[in-house]
Amino acid sequence: MSNTQTAGRKSQWLLLILLVLVAAGGSAAGMYFLLGNKGQAAAAPAPEPQEIPEPIFVAVKPFTVNLRSEQDEERLLYIGISLKVENQESEQFLQKYMPEVRSRLLTLLTGKTAAELMTPDGKQQLSAKIIEVLRQPMALQQPELRLTDVLYTEFIVQ
Repeated sequence: MSNTQTAGRKSQWLLLILLVLVAAGGSAAGMYFLLGNKGQAAAAPAPEPQEIPEPIFVAVKPFTVNLRSEQDEERLLYIGISLKVENQESEQFLQKYMPEVRSRLLTLLTGKTAAELMTPDGKQQLSAKIIEVLRQPMALQQPELRLTDVLYTEFIVQ
């Protein structure tokens, strides 16, 4: 081989090595900026989680109700419920007016049959009706009653 051919091959190898080094440097710089931005995003303060309010429940003492008869048979419902409210004002109002709350519940339940109350759908409909009945005003200066759910703690039909 001649000297010019050897010099040409060396320059090709040098050019190839130079290209590999430039590509490696470019990759390293790209990774630095990518990881550097992620590191800064992770270091930024995370938004504070919103505080979830504690649930407020108003317990209604269990009671027994005679159900409406379909075929001259006596049926009883033993029921205990808790009312879920959104604020303490609603809780205090319901506790203060508990005798009227119980009276409205008794009146509502005595109009039901055992067959209506035995199905899950019947219980859901009853929950909606209880909320509707209790949202009707009980006093002249009544705050807005923030009643959100009816929870059955005891439910026996005989």
